[in-house]
Amino acid sequence: MAKSSMQKQKLLYLRKILLEKTDENHPMTFSEIKEALAAYGIRTERKSFYDDLEILESFGMDICSVRSNTVRYFAGSREFEIAELKLLVDAIQSSKFITRSKSLRLIEKLEGLVSENEGKLLHREVVVTNRVKTLNEQIYYNVDFLHNAISRGKKVSFKYMEWRVNFGDDKKIVRSERKNGESYVVSPWALCWDDENYYLVAYDSAAGKIKHYRVDKMEKIFLLSDSRDGEEIFKKFNPARYAKSMFSMFGGEECDVKLSVKNNLIGVMVDRFGSDLYIIKETDHSFMINVRVFLSPQFYAWLFGLGTDVKLLTPQRAVKAYQEQIRRLTSHYDIV
Repeated sequence: MAKSSMQKQKLLYLRKILLEKTDENHPMTFSEIKEALAAYGIRTERKSFYDDLEILESFGMDICSVRSNTVRYFAGSREFEIAELKLLVDAIQSSKFITRSKSLRLIEKLEGLVSENEGKLLHREVVVTNRVKTLNEQIYYNVDFLHNAISRGKKVSFKYMEWRVNFGDDKKIVRSERKNGESYVVSPWALCWDDENYYLVAYDSAAGKIKHYRVDKMEKIFLLSDSRDGEEIFKKFNPARYAKSMFSMFGGEECDVKLSVKNNLIGVMVDRFGSDLYIIKETDHSFMINVRVFLSPQFYAWLFGLGTDVKLLTPQRAVKAYQEQIRRLTSHYDIV
């Protein structure tokens, strides 16, 4: 491309150089900027350089200068501060639902929002326990696809996957389709993020109730022409309450339970159910709460993990189911 043609793009390349090469700790002199522009085949003189800076500043770019033995220039405030980007990088690195390769690509894009020198600070491995990255590369696009289906008010179909043991193959653990490969057809209404996983909350017309599905287990998602069902039910739907009551998003009978809890576990209850809990004093060392949960093996496992500091009081059918769970568990082992 001719130099005269490149001169028309001088402002764009000057902006690019300031954003990519400079920051508060790495300002550039006019001579250094002039050399950087020359690498793109662009000439500049000191007078026109000052005019260009004024144009960029009037456009809204924050350009700062520092004086020592000479004047140096750098891009000042940006859309994101480096501390904010570090938080985003940490969130991406530790998010289970984002694959490792997608995490790296997202972080590379975040690096483009700061200077090259500051971008190096974003190359950080975040060590987070109990975080196994998903293997489904499509989840990133599945979430966007489902958001689109929700906004358009249409049903979706998909294959729902699960892991199975297969000792007759070289691969002992295989990923296969549930329901013998039959497609699920549901009416999507909300997406929830719980325990580092994305879930689709949808209405199953055939079953006549709300169900939820792990998005990373969904494949071959298609948008259907049929309008979704369940509007009356979802007018009263509270996604936050639903997520809090589901205990790792496993289904079961939804009902209100009463718990007797030792005072030292108030933090555990707030983490699980929120700070708007209504508590009733039971003794000087315990309180009672009524919460809405899904009666499932996951709920009983959570309850069991809290030991004798929590007691399930009502309803009686839940108490009996919990006792049965404990009985079956102890019968699985030889008691010496």
